[in-house]
Formats: sequence, C-alpha cells, structure tokens
Amino acid sequence: MQVRVRATGNFNFGGGTGGIVRGALLAGVAYGAMAGVTYAQDLPQPDYCAEPVEASNVALCDVAQGSMLLDRITVVSRTGETPIEALASVSQVDAETLARRMPSTANDVFFGVPGVAIQTDARRAGSAANIRGLQDFGRVQVIVDGARQNFSRSGHGTSQMFFVDPNLLESVEVIRGPVANTYGSGAIGGVVMYNTKTADTFLRPSEQYALETTLSFDSNATGITSSTTGAVRLTENFDVLGNIVFRDFGQYTDGDGNAVDGTDFNAISGLLKATVRPTENSELNLAWSGLDDGWEESSGTSAIDVYQNTFTGQYELVDPDNPMLDLHINGSINTVDMTSTTLVDRTQYSSETGLPITIPAGSDTTYDLTTYGLDIWNTSRFDTGAIQHELTYGGDWVFDEVVTDSYQGGSDVYTPSGDRTVWGAYIQDKLTYDWLEVIGSVRYDSYSLESDENSASGDRFSPRLTVGVSPFAQGPLSGLQVYGTYAEGYRSPSTTETLMSGLHPSGVVFPFLPNPDLQPETATTWEFGVNYALDSLVTPDDSLRLKAAYFDNSIDDYIGSRTLSAFDPTSGCTFVPGPGVIPICYQYDNFAEAEISGFELEALYDQQTWFAGLSASVVEGHTIEGGVETPLASIPTTQVTGQAGVRLLEGALTVGGEVQHWMPEGVAADDYTLVNLFASYEATEDVSFNLRVDNLFDVQYANPLSASTTSPVYEPGFSLKLGATVRF
Repeated sequence: MQVRVRATGNFNFGGGTGGIVRGALLAGVAYGAMAGVTYAQDLPQPDYCAEPVEASNVALCDVAQGSMLLDRITVVSRTGETPIEALASVSQVDAETLARRMPSTANDVFFGVPGVAIQTDARRAGSAANIRGLQDFGRVQVIVDGARQNFSRSGHGTSQMFFVDPNLLESVEVIRGPVANTYGSGAIGGVVMYNTKTADTFLRPSEQYALETTLSFDSNATGITSSTTGAVRLTENFDVLGNIVFRDFGQYTDGDGNAVDGTDFNAISGLLKATVRPTENSELNLAWSGLDDGWEESSGTSAIDVYQNTFTGQYELVDPDNPMLDLHINGSINTVDMTSTTLVDRTQYSSETGLPITIPAGSDTTYDLTTYGLDIWNTSRFDTGAIQHELTYGGDWVFDEVVTDSYQGGSDVYTPSGDRTVWGAYIQDKLTYDWLEVIGSVRYDSYSLESDENSASGDRFSPRLTVGVSPFAQGPLSGLQVYGTYAEGYRSPSTTETLMSGLHPSGVVFPFLPNPDLQPETATTWEFGVNYALDSLVTPDDSLRLKAAYFDNSIDDYIGSRTLSAFDPTSGCTFVPGPGVIPICYQYDNFAEAEISGFELEALYDQQTWFAGLSASVVEGHTIEGGVETPLASIPTTQVTGQAGVRLLEGALTVGGEVQHWMPEGVAADDYTLVNLFASYEATEDVSFNLRVDNLFDVQYANPLSASTTSPVYEPGFSLKLGATVRF
C-alpha cells in the first residue's frame, strides 16, 4: 500500500519582514527568473515515461526528457495531433504546470497563455473566459469532461461564468478562433477544455490503489485549501477515482495593503470517476463533478450561493484492425443553481409598475440552469493513392433550460427565463501528402429560442479551409511548417440577449426591451501561422518549440448593448413619466460589424538542465456602426510573459521565475509588470516540497477586463506559498 499526502502552505510577511523575505527570495532565484512560458513541450521519452505519467511523477520524467508540452497529444484535436503539429493556435497547460502554479483561480491556471484572459470581478470563485477579445454568451465555449458550461447571470459585471476547481484538473487545453467547429456551435472566439483527473494517470503502473492529500495556505487571503484524491484499480479493466477539495478564503489585500471587498469565499468541490473497458478496443468513462460555493458581493448588499452538478458519460470504440472506426459518444447533464440573498433592506423600483418597493433582508433571487448535451463523432482513416485521409464526421445537440425567480415575482430582469436548443452536424477531411496538409470542413448549425412571450430561430452553414506546407525535408528548417486558414463561425443569440425585458430595478428607472429579431453573429477569420520544432539545436539533449500566428476576425451582426432615446419615434422606446424614470431604453442589438485582429507567440527552449520561454499576445478590436469605430471593451490588451528555470541536483530541484507585463488601453487600469518566483524539490520519489511567490514586488494592479471606466478592482498583492508532498 502506498499513500500520498501533500501539504501546501503560504505565509505572508508584511512591513519590513515582507521586504526582507522578498529580497532573500529574489536573490535566491533571480538567476533563473527571466524568460519563457510553462505550457511547454516534450523531448522523446525514456521507457519509464512511455506510458501516461501520474501527476507526482511528471517532474521526474520531465528531467529526463525536457519539458516540451507542445509535443503532447491533446484532446482539442479530434485527430490526435500535438499542439506543435496542429495547423491552429493551440495551447496546453499540463499537470506539471498546474502544480508549479499552485492555482486557486482560473487566472492562475491561464497565466501567460497567449490570447486568453480571465474576468472575475474580484470574485475569484466564478470566472469568464476571454479568447482574442471575445467572451460571454457562448462566444468562448468552456467544456469540462465533455460537458458545456453555459451558465450566465447578467448584471453589472461578469455575465457567463464557469466554476471549476483547479485541484480537480489533470490538464487544460485551449484552441483559439472559430476553427474548433467540431466542438459545437457558437465558439467564434475559441474553446477551453478542462480535463479532470483519471485513475489511469493518477496511479503509478505498479500501484493498485493510492491516496493523496494536499493542504495549502494562501498568505494574502489567509486562504486554506485541502484536497484529497484516491484511486483504486479494481481490475485491469475497471478503475475508480475520487477527489474532494475544500477552500476557505478571506478577503485579499492589494499591492497597497488595502482589503478588497467581496473577494472572500468558501467552496467544496468533488469528483467521482469510473472507467470501464468492456473490450480491449473500447472504454466507458462515467463521471460526476460538483461544487458548493459561496461569497458576498463587493457591494455588501447580497450574498451568493452556488450549487453545481455535472454528470458525463464518454464512450469510445477504436479498432486498430479497422481504420474506418474511431467512434466517440459523449453525453452530459450540467445543472447550476445560484441564489442571491439580500443582506439589508433596500428600496427598488418594481419591474412591473415602476413604483418604489421595499425589498426586505433575506429575500432571494434564484438562477437555475440545466444543460443537456450529446456529442457523437467518428474518424475514418484511409488512403487514396499517395494521399492520407482522416475523415471526421459527427453531430452535437445542446438544450439549455433557464429558470429565474426574482424576489419581486417572475423572472429576473437581467436574466430572463427561457429555453434554447442548438444542434449541428459537420464533416471534416484532413488530407496529408508528403510536405502538404489540407483540412477542409463544413458545419451546419440550427437554433431555436423560446419564452412565454417571444421566440426566435435560425440556421447556417459554416466552412473552413486550412493549408499547411512543410517546405524543407532536411536540415535545421525541417521542422518548419507554415499554414493559412479561412474559417467561419456562427453564434446564435442567447436567451438573455433576446428575451431580457422589464425595468431597471435600482438607481434610475428605464425599460429593458426584448429583441426577438436579433440576428446571429457570423465570424470570418483569416489566420496565418508558423510552427517550428527543432531538436539538438546546441546540445544533443536540447529542443526548441515555437508557435506564432496572426489573425483577423471580422464579425458581422455583432451583438452588443444599445441605449435608445424615448424622443426618437423610430427607436421603439416609449417614455412613461414616473419617480426616477429617465427617457431611455436599453436593448441588445446587432451592430454592423466588429473587427478584431492580433498576433500571438509562444516559444520554449529546453536544455534539460535549464529552460526558458516567451509568450505574447497583441489584440486590437472595435465595432463599426455608420462608419464610426468604437473600441471593444472586451479586448484584453497587450501582454508579454517570460519564464525561465534551472534544474539542479540531477533534476531533483527546479528553481525559476516568471515576468509578465500588461499594457491596457482605454480602461481605468494602468500598465503593470508582475514578477513571480517558484521552486520545487523532489527529496525522494515520495517526498517533495514547493515554494511560490506571486507579485513579488507588491504591485497594485487591476485586471483590464475587471476594471470599469471609473474604478478598477485591484488584484492581490504579495503572496508567499509553501508546499510539501509526502507519499508513503
């Protein structure tokens, strides 16, 4: 029997002590602290790393093989490609990187991933993903073990939110742009795929069962995290894994030492997963993940409780003797139940009469979403002469049932009740001929929306064509691949955008108008990219991996909010005088066009004894209406991230650091630079220690996506994290 115990702790030293600690830490690791990204890439593995590697063994294998993650096969590509091979902008965050980051939020998970930003409104429990300046209402598709995360609550902050505890994760994969049309409708920004732990990778090859416990303490927020994972291999063809995570975080302080209201939360997350292999060619995964979360809004007037349950079933049938058969069937049910409870008596305006009413403390507004999903696809592999084909075809169906209940009665004004059905079918052929690779696909999408008062529907075909060329067969440029892509994407309007109606409940009074005539968004993207892989660049054991891409995304009928004047007889906005009423209306509408363009880079050099890398993204975007360009508020601005590290003591000790610089434009946030440090020590195969410092210089900064035009929400200041892992 082997039991794994992980204990992690953070200690925050203020005042002079903090300065001494920061100075000592900086001196100790500065020589390994400047240049590169951690979602890296693999060199060829030694025999003992040939099989999937359990998280606690990743560092041992990476010492022998480098840390090149762009060489690892991802599930983002349904044809089994690695990121460095993919003719698309693909990134991966693996178990080693997750352990090094010691993440408690999605911001930690995606640190430095080009083109990806996270909006949290300082509520670290729930997050919204932004890819290439697009977010909310399904523009970025978030998938957990095959289940779409479609929960949305509109208001004066983040709309679409997902709730995934990082301690449940084995890896995260990102594909940027609408090229991910095999993963369902709507993802004109891209796809984020969370893969939770599995017994097959958690257990070592020699283990029948194991237990792992993690304990962490976050110095800044006095946050405590406890995570326990256990797995058992009952037979060669049946294994089970369970994971439970507790988090209790207080309010954090920013770089100026000020407590940030509304940032405390407590959460319990769990995971159960069983894998059955009925035959040598088939596998069935059944999983449940759940969340019980709670926090207080920054205004101090309401408290939030969230309960989420996700049930998934994933079946695959792959016959090595039949290349025409590579079948996958995914089914899922995802439920999110959120309750907002008022903490103080407050006066609001009735959504029906517009008259002032008193909302007593303890009143609840509930937001319930149930999402049903089904995804089926098969890949057939065959040759026509010298051309190899990977033909993938399938379909998917998603049904969202939104039920909200306001303390005033009826649906919540900002998040109306309604049903949405989205389904589609696609076919894609990947053709490979020596130095040439061509991917052609077409997808059909259809949607319908219904509420008690309104309905809408629509459909469309969306094509994609990618051409990749490897011009050099030998020499140092043999690993060079250039590609160009033309892709279209299609996003149907959400229930909120289409059906929202009623009166603004507080402050001033004005109507929200539904818009059943909303047109779907259509994205047209051109992308030009470069992949480069080279081994033995300077030494026999080193490797270089690089991906870079330029993209231009034009979105017709972009949906955004519009203020209508009651004095314009063509606006459909009527003015009914009353207490606090102003002569405007608010409505979601189609803008003529939105233009977003940018450049992304990720590169890593690994020499086994040391590694360094760099990532960067530059994104610009605006809407165009009547010839007038207006900046898009969802553009995450320019960021550059560097990271470097050294491996000492035959790879047992890794020391390094990260530097990230953000250059926001047009928001309340200012430019800022963060410096983070990390270290891990594998004392034995069963004992390891971790250290991490976030925001070493206690910089006061705001996430550009979470900063309003007047008052930014500041992120955490200096934090020291310590960890220990014991396996026995």
